[in-house]
Amino acid sequence: MGHGHSHGVPVGSAASAHRGRLLLAALVTAVFLAVEVVTALATGSLTLLSDAGHMVTDLAGLLLAYAAITIGGRASARPGRTYGLYRMETLAALANALLLFGVAAYVAIEALSRLRDPVAVPAGPMLAVAALGLAVNVGAYALLRSGAQASLAVRAAATEVFADAIGSAGVLVAGLVIAFTGARWVDPVVALLLAALILPRTWRLARQALRVLVQAAPEHVDVAEVERSLGALPDVVDVHDLHVWTLTSGMEVATAHVAVEPGTDVHPVLEAAQTLLAERYGIAHATVQVEPVDRSACREVQW
Repeated sequence: MGHGHSHGVPVGSAASAHRGRLLLAALVTAVFLAVEVVTALATGSLTLLSDAGHMVTDLAGLLLAYAAITIGGRASARPGRTYGLYRMETLAALANALLLFGVAAYVAIEALSRLRDPVAVPAGPMLAVAALGLAVNVGAYALLRSGAQASLAVRAAATEVFADAIGSAGVLVAGLVIAFTGARWVDPVVALLLAALILPRTWRLARQALRVLVQAAPEHVDVAEVERSLGALPDVVDVHDLHVWTLTSGMEVATAHVAVEPGTDVHPVLEAAQTLLAERYGIAHATVQVEPVDRSACREVQW
């Protein structure tokens, strides 16, 4: 009987290398948020207020991601935490998505109310803050873009920053229209559009986080194909009790029982299975148990 773990590919949180960029983006966002809130309250602009709401979630998302990555990176000396705290990154991503849903709902309700009773909003402050906000968001997104490809937590923060960049562009457009036409309905309409624009990205983010939390197989991994590939290895006669899931961004995990004929040398089978999972499917942490086909005890407990 053979049992082994594959660690051929370096394993670690994909987000840990981006902590510094997250913190820098958070500091820049916090400074701008203060400016935008003051301007929104002074002018009564719902568009600015909705954008400030996005900025609040941006800042919360950046800080949550930073905290989650910092905590998650500590594998913890406690023996009960066998996987450390890596799932904190995914919880932070889900919290960010819920925040965005809440902000979108508030802005939509307030915008519909203002359509019935439009409020005059000065265009000058809107234009100045929108231009500054767009620059801040573009800069923050540039800092996070590379990390968003590797980490769900960083992707969550980058998604919010990107959504707010669209918001700043919307504020800019609204300010220009108000400056040239004086139309009061523009402010709530643009705010409503901004609320609608962030929902698809927010839904995708929440869905990705939930897939990790319910331990569904990664979207890029076809579990049936993995089972067939393992079953096609030399000397393998059966594959069962196969599980594939994601611990956190960039950390796919698998366990499998691989059956061989009695008397088969299990070491080549074990090495071939681990190499297949690591190289073909990117599953660096694979626990594979190789056992004789006539051993049926493990089949009695299958989830």
